[in-house]
Amino acid sequence: MNRCDRLRQSMMEDEAVLITSCPNIFYYSGFTSEDAKIVITKSQQMLFTDSRYTIQARLEAKGFDIYDKADDFKKAIKGLECKIICFEEEALSVAQYEKLKAFGKELKPFSKEIKKPRETKDSAELRKIAEAERLGDEAFSYILKHISVGRTEKEIASELEFFMRKNGASALSFETICASGVRSAMPHGTASDKVIKKGDFVTLDFGCILDGYCSDMTRTIVMGTPSQKQKEIYDVVLKAQISAINAVKCGARCADCDMAARKIIEDAGYGNNFGHGTGHSVGIEIHESPNLSPKSDAILQAGNVVTVEPGIYIDGFGGVRIEDLVQINDQNTENLTKSVKDLIII
Repeated sequence: MNRCDRLRQSMMEDEAVLITSCPNIFYYSGFTSEDAKIVITKSQQMLFTDSRYTIQARLEAKGFDIYDKADDFKKAIKGLECKIICFEEEALSVAQYEKLKAFGKELKPFSKEIKKPRETKDSAELRKIAEAERLGDEAFSYILKHISVGRTEKEIASELEFFMRKNGASALSFETICASGVRSAMPHGTASDKVIKKGDFVTLDFGCILDGYCSDMTRTIVMGTPSQKQKEIYDVVLKAQISAINAVKCGARCADCDMAARKIIEDAGYGNNFGHGTGHSVGIEIHESPNLSPKSDAILQAGNVVTVEPGIYIDGFGGVRIEDLVQINDQNTENLTKSVKDLIII
């Protein structure tokens, strides 16, 4: 069953689905341009772009009828026999909504149903994510040879990013996090002009996009001999991460996977220093569903790919996060991140 057919399973006979977000356009059609929209009915698949991209669309969007004029979209929508247009409420502006409403069709929010098939990756998607993570592992090995006291966070982040792009990445999964010293207590401490000093924790959280799919990993290292407190915090986070990885499996509750990490951190006295969820799914976008969160009622399924990334963050001292990318299979799991997790001292 192809992806459009999977979506059709959630559609009624009198519905058409309008997709306007780039990730979902890419998922359902294969088209990589940002200037497009697609319409899927029970019997049709239409892609609307303009003359700049029609050749590209014909090459990439196999099985879709390609239209290259704005008037074509208006005519197509007006001509649909469907009474209801399902749309991505998360990806439509108020102005776009008002234009859509003017066609006289009933409008139905449909973001959840459109995104749902993306949660379970097929074999081709799993290979692409694994390849992207492999490149992340190579980038980490590379940067360990170039990080040193006296360099700035921005210098390290830039060198890391350049390595990934030079070796095939089309883009970054997100803005690279390189946070050292007291700044490592910021979970999303993007790289600054701060100079890395002896005794600093350095947290590197980074990823790349390879063949349309994201990678994600985090490692925390220490510059010079670690203090007793640094070793203690690192050890707690590592135990919590391993516990959560062991809990991640087909049929497991996401909230239970989160608790597997959270309880260890809480029992060590650092519960107030771990404020985010234990993980999230990864695919075409860096943050997908389901999430390893105390609030999640989702059940993990074969084909999910999730991060496992607990952390401890102490204001004025520093922080540690360790993150791997884990693939859930029917009978087992596979950790796609191969970089070592013992505390690395440089």
